[in-house]
Amino acid sequence: MVYHALGIMSGSSLDGLDLVFAHFHEQGGQWSFEIEATACYKYTAEWENRLKEAAQLNARAYCQLHVDYGHYLGKEVNHFIEEHQLAYKVSLIGSHGHTVFHSPSTGLTTQIGDGAALAAATELPVVTDLRSMDLAWGGQGAPLVPIGEQQLFPGYSFFLNIGGIANITRAIDPYVAFDCCPANRVLNLLASKIGKPYDHAGQLAASGQINTALLEQLNSDPYYKKPYPKSLANEIGTDQHFPLLLASGSSIPDLLATYTQHIVDQIGQAAALLTSAATTTENKCLVTGGGAFNTFLIDCLDAAFRKSGITLVVPPADLVNYKEALIMAYLAVLRWRQEYTVIPTVTGARRASIGGALWNGQEA
Repeated sequence: MVYHALGIMSGSSLDGLDLVFAHFHEQGGQWSFEIEATACYKYTAEWENRLKEAAQLNARAYCQLHVDYGHYLGKEVNHFIEEHQLAYKVSLIGSHGHTVFHSPSTGLTTQIGDGAALAAATELPVVTDLRSMDLAWGGQGAPLVPIGEQQLFPGYSFFLNIGGIANITRAIDPYVAFDCCPANRVLNLLASKIGKPYDHAGQLAASGQINTALLEQLNSDPYYKKPYPKSLANEIGTDQHFPLLLASGSSIPDLLATYTQHIVDQIGQAAALLTSAATTTENKCLVTGGGAFNTFLIDCLDAAFRKSGITLVVPPADLVNYKEALIMAYLAVLRWRQEYTVIPTVTGARRASIGGALWNGQEA
């Protein structure tokens, strides 16, 4: 079977809307894929501000944002289809939406982007709300990508995604994955303080000095002592770590150096914790997400991973940038096929489940 699906991902770093159109091939239970088109559409200042402020809205305004963002997604998908001449080629859309609230301890997760609005705008079947079913079964609802990593990327023992939040997967039975720490969202906020959208290749961080007292304070965050499975809310980085960094009085390069080391410490500790079950002679880790372009960060992580016997592999740019959007498309395919969309050993749920709400925008 061949499925032609489009995936949409909006990460916590707010660096833009990622879209991927791919063909997924299934033969005898084995999956492969081909990426045909990709794009990242930067948010306008208005949309970036609306998404940043979503958690502070009253109930009515929040619900209106949910609908408005669904129509916005539909408009961007239609633009993507026109731009890449994909009319009548796309048969299914998988949309992650944009996470506003994520509180697994209370069974709550919300990703805005109304599926009905998106389906009506595109006149295509749409799968949204991919996390809620797992939370209902007692899981974290995150990470979602390991089932895609397992079935689409054989040959790797580990996967590391460095986006707004960094998460790691051990691709050895039993599968384990969890959020390691805030990452690009905090680094980008720091860079914005001196008028830069991000720290290109980590050059500013490389020029700074580590504030050891501040680093110890960051590394003592209670989250890091929790056992997995576990997942992070965006607010840990934006509302707790970022103000703590600014209050230290250190220069922006020093803060970038300190937080980069914090990321290295936490991901390195996660890798060391997970390698005890890694039995292959060559442990390779596929690194994706915007952080894979941060040369300084990757060099520091490579040194930490080699201590655990793991080699980092940074793939071509399309996979670095769009792996998560690709897997959103794949999850839509699994939902369409009525197959499991999560790995319970990853999320901590009581059982595997078929997650996602299906909105059919096609005419009967």
